[in-house]
Amino acid sequence: MTDSPTARERPVSPHLVTGGLGSAPLWRWHITMWTSILHRATGVALYVGGLIVAAWAISLAQGPDAYGMFRAVLGSIPGKVVMFGLTVSVFFHLASGFRHLIWDSGRGFDLKSANAGSVMIFAFAAAATLAVWGLAAMTGAL
Repeated sequence: MTDSPTARERPVSPHLVTGGLGSAPLWRWHITMWTSILHRATGVALYVGGLIVAAWAISLAQGPDAYGMFRAVLGSIPGKVVMFGLTVSVFFHLASGFRHLIWDSGRGFDLKSANAGSVMIFAFAAAATLAVWGLAAMTGAL
């Protein structure tokens, strides 16, 4: 049947179609797509953060030795990297959730507003994270 002269080519997804010169796909990544994906990823990261908070509470309940070990783990370089990532996740997810509240009101759906909102989410997450970690460094909490 595929050899019949009336057989047409099957449609192809837009992200697989190449441009007029055959060099670049017509479909490309946008900042709003990254924001959407990272909103979900930071939500998952916050679940991990919840487990860390639970481990903190359990270590407190188990006494000074367990809490000392918990602090040593989080005070290590990998622990600080995880905590920095969780800080970014909190602020990114917070800002992205705020944008969703704006969308729930029916605003911000046009392309210019959606792109600007995504840029503001990244900027807020970076600035707030650096501010918190800067304050922690200045007060000796690191």
